Amino acid sequence: MKILYAIQGTGNGHLSRARDIIPILQQKGELDILVSGIQADVELPYPVKYKFKGLSFIFGKNGGIDLVATYRKSNLKKLFTEIKSLPVEEYDLVINDFEPVSAWACKRKHKPCIGLSHQAAVINKRSPKPKKKDPVGKAVLNNYAPVTEAYGFHFGAYDKNIFTPVIRAQIRNSRPENKDHYTVYLPAYSDERIMKVLGQVENVQWQVFSKHTKKEYREKNFHIRPINNEHFIESFINCTGVLCGAGFETPAEALFFKKEAAGNTHEGAV
Repeated sequence: MKILYAIQGTGNGHLSRARDIIPILQQKGELDILVSGIQADVELPYPVKYKFKGLSFIFGKNGGIDLVATYRKSNLKKLFTEIKSLPVEEYDLVINDFEPVSAWACKRKHKPCIGLSHQAAVINKRSPKPKKKDPVGKAVLNNYAPVTEAYGFHFGAYDKNIFTPVIRAQIRNSRPENKDHYTVYLPAYSDERIMKVLGQVENVQWQVFSKHTKKEYREKNFHIRPINNEHFIESFINCTGVLCGAGFETPAEALFFKKEAAGNTHEGAV
């Protein structure tokens, strides 16, 4: 059986989860991997057959997605070319982790596409919903990467097609310690913004993993580090607590280790 596993490349959570899903899929058939997006900072330790620009959301520096930068970086003509060029008809099974190129290629060619993502769980009618409705966000979740059948990951098994988080083996098999620092991963904020706010807490050592620097440096009680999978895991498993975006993978792993955790959910929270 030929399998295509298509992964979203905006952010790092999708690729981090894929590290543990890929070996399972390799046991089921001949596997090809597709990654689209330009905002990931980690690499997969597996060969990627298709690398597309896709349609990426661009992180800002003041919280949330920078819609202007997202629009400027978008190339709809190239996206349509990528969709048309992808030979989804050659595969017996297409599995999609919120990835638009393969999803729309399957829709265009009337090919079944199986969603396997956190987003699939969020839009499920039985999952918890915020009190304040967000029509734009809902539209994106429903139309960005359409699938014919969806299986989701969430903090609770709210429906028969929803499963609890995939905790990476690198996390599950580690032995956490407490080295009295806090690990910070807030990619939608600049280093300066983070240090301005968190610097008010002077008796805490902050290890900040940043999308906005290529060089490691220290300033007062901050250790600013470029994003690196191994370095992040080492910091994460040995921290006192975690300050991160309220996405899914990092909060789930923090809960797994019973770490103190705080998540940012909207612009201006920091």
